[in-house]
Amino acid sequence: MDLRLRGELRVADALNHLYVGLPVLDDAKHYWVDADEIEKLLRAGSGWLAAHPERDLITRRYLRHRTSLTRRAIERLAEIDDAEALDDALAPPVAAVGEPPAGDVEETADRPVPLALQRHGAVLAALRSAGAHRVIDLGCGSGALLPSLLAEPAFTEILGVDVSAHALEVAARKLRLDRMPERQAARIQLVQSGLTYTDARLRGYDAAVLMEVIEHLDPERLPALEHAVFGAAVPTTVVVTTPNVEFNVRYEGLPAGAFRHHDHRFEWTRQQFADWAAGVGERYGYAVRLLGVGDEAPDVGTPTQMAVFTRAASAEVAA
Repeated sequence: MDLRLRGELRVADALNHLYVGLPVLDDAKHYWVDADEIEKLLRAGSGWLAAHPERDLITRRYLRHRTSLTRRAIERLAEIDDAEALDDALAPPVAAVGEPPAGDVEETADRPVPLALQRHGAVLAALRSAGAHRVIDLGCGSGALLPSLLAEPAFTEILGVDVSAHALEVAARKLRLDRMPERQAARIQLVQSGLTYTDARLRGYDAAVLMEVIEHLDPERLPALEHAVFGAAVPTTVVVTTPNVEFNVRYEGLPAGAFRHHDHRFEWTRQQFADWAAGVGERYGYAVRLLGVGDEAPDVGTPTQMAVFTRAASAEVAA
């Protein structure tokens, strides 16, 4: 095969793509694959693999079809892209005629629900409990949560918001907006907006979601986000999720002191998150309920922490 690619790319980035791509194209690593390969893949795939349309195939081949390793790698990537259901991705691939069978298929029974899906379920449950109909997904990225919102008939108006025009284009493709039935398409809109700036288009919704968003902001930018969301947009309910840094010790291969994603500016302990949430509630007139998402571990809690803010009826609306 003679393959030629054209484009402009930093040499370091090109080498990272080659480091991953060569064994993937060959589909036959020639050395033992263990858990260390997950960290190598995440490092080399930083900035591109989580959102790659062939992410699951690349991961599976890179890890020599080791199902347990593939599951762990995709779950880590899901923390980055908060990907959709992983069942299809983790199912052993069907070998084509003339190809050797796929690698091991251990741990296919009683597969645990991935954290990304547990997080989606927790957010949806909070929105249902709040009786929300008009919902904003703030920092929606490439649209991980949007299909789940669309699947709920109770959500009659859905607004996906992100600062990245490219991410919104990816979300539109994933949702197949151009082929969506007119009645369904009328329920959803994607808009570009920065979350640290006030935007009149975001004002007055029943609920807003900040799912795995705040940790991507520099801490000094959080007051601007708080004002834009709680002070200017003033949704009745706000659902916020963020990693629990105490749980990181449970991730095999994650170095001590490292964050789960290279773009995280911080990751909070449960007390730090509780203090922040209480402060926001006090400043903007919201009651706060704290919840955990994911399997709870002794002493370190759950992998994801969630706050549900409910605006007091007597709270003043900012101009």
